[in-house]
Amino acid sequence: MVGTSGYSYNDWVGPFYPKGTPSEQFLERYGEYFTTVELNFSYYRMPTADQLRAMGEVNSSLSFTLKAHQSLTHKIVPAEWRSEAQTFRRALEPLLKANTLKALLLQFPYSFHYEVEQRRYLDALLHYWEGLPLAVEFRHTQWYNNRTIEALRERQVALVALDLPNLTNLPPHIDVVTAPFAYLRLHGRNKENWWGSDVASRYDYLYSPKELLSIAERARTLAATTPLTLVYFNNHRGGQAVQNALSLKELLDG
Repeated sequence: MVGTSGYSYNDWVGPFYPKGTPSEQFLERYGEYFTTVELNFSYYRMPTADQLRAMGEVNSSLSFTLKAHQSLTHKIVPAEWRSEAQTFRRALEPLLKANTLKALLLQFPYSFHYEVEQRRYLDALLHYWEGLPLAVEFRHTQWYNNRTIEALRERQVALVALDLPNLTNLPPHIDVVTAPFAYLRLHGRNKENWWGSDVASRYDYLYSPKELLSIAERARTLAATTPLTLVYFNNHRGGQAVQNALSLKELLDG
């Protein structure tokens, strides 16, 4: 399944959504081209069951992944995270009931290192959400070792395969299946702006046809070993994610 990371971007009006399309129609239009979407708003504000129920009713054939709220990955308060995790879990009920939740993405920051305290927290969070389709994305290369891979495999949690710039201490391009599904997330290869103060420009990148061919091979390799492979483009500036996702769909269908 191929989609994009987010769908509600005003700068997609013109490049993707017809001019004049109001934001409340974005998801409906998106569903005309894709069968899955990664929701990122849930990182910035805690989702509610009513919100997700309404989104699911827009298109019953559309499936979702959700990015965990920042209080669980970036701004962790030891005394509060369990309450936050419980609130987030309750919001998922409509999607779980409709069987349209494909994965819950835990994207940890570069500053989340492979250290004892962080490993204990991750273990506790995965245990707390046991039974959900979980995927973990690390942004620091320290996590990419056999111990991490085996621990995730034991817990049936997906290790997100990444595509991003080749920079010091960023994760390598490793495709390992550790769960009943695979998850490939494509951030672009914008080396120049990756560490800049303008975070949005980090994802200002358009994959070339040659690069998409190699990405298609990665997706096929993952799909050969698992019944579900999720692929999301996060290079969202100016609708580039949509352009690349549609091209990748053509390659895979072909």
